[in-house]
Formats: sequence, C-alpha cells, structure tokens
Amino acid sequence: MSTAPDPQTRILSGMRPTGRLHLGHYHGVLKNWAELQYNYECFFFVADWHALTTDYEDPAGIEQNSIEMVIDWLAAGVNPGSATMFIQSQVEEHAELHLLLSMMTPLSWLERVPSFKDQQEKLREKDLATYGFLGYPLLQSADILIYRAAGVPVGEDQVAHVEITREIARRFNHIYGKGVGFEEKAEAAIAKMGKKDKKLYMQQRKRFLEQGEADALEIGRALVDSQQNISVGDKERLIGYLEDSGKIILPEPQALLTKASKMPGLDGQKMSKSYGNTIMLRDDADTVNKKLLTMQTDPARVRRDDPGDPEKCPVWDFHKIYSNEETQDWVEQGCKSAGIGCVDCKKPLVEAVLADLEPMQKRAAEFEQNPDAVRAIINEGNEAASEVARDTMDEVRKVMGLAYS
Repeated sequence: MSTAPDPQTRILSGMRPTGRLHLGHYHGVLKNWAELQYNYECFFFVADWHALTTDYEDPAGIEQNSIEMVIDWLAAGVNPGSATMFIQSQVEEHAELHLLLSMMTPLSWLERVPSFKDQQEKLREKDLATYGFLGYPLLQSADILIYRAAGVPVGEDQVAHVEITREIARRFNHIYGKGVGFEEKAEAAIAKMGKKDKKLYMQQRKRFLEQGEADALEIGRALVDSQQNISVGDKERLIGYLEDSGKIILPEPQALLTKASKMPGLDGQKMSKSYGNTIMLRDDADTVNKKLLTMQTDPARVRRDDPGDPEKCPVWDFHKIYSNEETQDWVEQGCKSAGIGCVDCKKPLVEAVLADLEPMQKRAAEFEQNPDAVRAIINEGNEAASEVARDTMDEVRKVMGLAYS
C-alpha cells in the first residue's frame, strides 16, 4: 500500500478527449507537462467523464479521441517512465469519491462557480439542465483529491475550480478528520518529537489557538515538516492537532499558475478547432506551409510597398514564439519600412514551425503504427492511478463509517 505523498511532489492535470491536438495545446499545456514530469510526481489523465457533461448525447468518438490525444501527449514529450497517464473512467474511485463528496457539498457552492453560468451562455444550443453539468466542478475536485495532489497547473480562468476544491477538502477534513482516538494518537505523535521540539510545538499551538497568531501556525507546520522520525500519518495528525481541525484526510491543493499561452490562431484569435484556425501537431509539411503562407497579416499592408505594423499582425505573434532575436529584428524593421513583403516574413516562420514539429511527428508516427503500445501505456497508467486512488478511498470510507471491516 502506498503512503500519502510528500505535499510538495504530486501534480494532477487533465484534458477532455478532443482528439488530435494543435499548437495551442502544445504551447499552452504539453510543454509545461513535459517540464513538470521531471520535478514532480505527475498524474495526467483523459477526462472522458467530463466530456459527457456537455456532450452526453454524442459519445461515439470519445474512445478514439482519447487514444489520439494520448498519442499527441507522447509525441510532445510526456514520458510514461516519468508520468502516469490514465483514463478517468477506468479508475472508478473517481466516481465513488464524487458521490461521497456530493453528500456534504452545499448546492450553493456549485451554483456560484463562475464557469457555470458562462458555459450555459456559450452553449445555449445544448441541454445543460443536468446534474452532470452542475456537478462537474465537484467531479473535478474528486479528480484532484483522490490523488491528494499538492498542485494543479491551471490558467487564471481555472483558479476558481481549485479554490472550490480547497473549500471542499477543508469541509471534509473538518467533518471527518477527528475520528475515534484522534487526540490520543496526536499526543503519541508529539511524544516522538523530542523534548525541545515538543515544547516548541506546544508553544506554537497555544499561541495560535489562544491568540490567533498566524505566524505561530507557520512555525508549527515547519517544525512538523522537519521531523525525520515521524510517519506521514502522524505528521498529518500533528498539523490537524496544531490547528484543532483533526487529521488531514484530503490535503488542500494549490493552484500552480501557468503562463498564459501566447499561441494565436491563424486569424489572430485564440487557436481553437471551433474557429478553424489551427495548426495541428500532425499536419504534414505541405499543409503547414499552406496555412502559414495564407495567414492574415496587417490589413493596412494592401500593397507590397505599404509599411506595416507588426503588432497588428498575427504572424508577428508566431515570430515571438518561434524566431530568435535577430530574426525578430529583421521582421520588425522590414515590415515597418516595407523592406520585406509578407511572404518574405512568413518563410523563416514556416521553417521554424516545421523544425519544431518534425521530431513530434516522428514519435507520433511510431505510436500510430503501434496502437497496442499506446493502450499498454494507458492500461499501466490506469493500474498505477487505481492503486493510489484505492488507498485514498480506503481512508475516506473508514472515516465516513463505510469500511465494514
């Protein structure tokens, strides 16, 4: 049985199964995942149940879209030897925790999530008067809490989802954290700290509980974290006893803010399949060349000798990502002086994008030719994720009186 993770090491992130991915996904998410996997214990999952919250009437493509998406993850450098990749619906504990959390989560918490009304407005053509749609933030919380994840990489627009997860974890721990014998077990853990640390710990607990001094809580937590001969379970009890809140069953995750993606679409809007303005990670060279050479440019440059403004041109945003400083200077000066034409400006960009895509496309082709290997990676990830999820649910059932053992 695995133990609870070091609170600094586990990361959880997921994507709905939309099929093949584009450059916006790569620069907005996948590059970050590829970096995180070597510094954290990463769990990356296909959120197929989440796809049903808005598309329950048309589930036919979910399975194939999931496989195609994982191929692009692998092609972009997500390594199954460093990260656990799995499919949400294949780890049934997500659903069980979602159900149990729904028993104690106030309805008003779900109704106030900003994206609830926003999505209803944007997707007015769909029937979203379902519990699945209302409850998807709670399912997201279950996704995170089942792995006791310390961090969740999100953009600013998703911070509210992490915050409600923190509130749900806090409420759960408050209700269920003080099981039978909690204080006796906490006192036994204190005795293991040694005379000096024990005295300091009790001083900080008294300062926090009697005087409400926040720095006492910080000092006390740091002291607990520094203990070398105390188990993770005892450390959780000590933190709970310090705060007078009980054992931390479900740790509160932190939002890890990712840099906003600067990858525009071919028309200057956000790159999105729904806008038809994408460069897919597996587009062939001729397709990429055609898409880039026909990109919109500064509308003021009607003729070749008209000067332009790079800041008004979507191509310039691509150069900021793909071109070095020397090329950017050449583009900026040439555009403003009409020294170069728009096709001249785009040619080095085509070369840079193709060079970036080439190794990914080679890896993708290998996995396309060996779908069994992709399924094996997913199945192995499902098993690894299930093992962690089962450990969490064992404890959740126990504190909720559902262990029956």
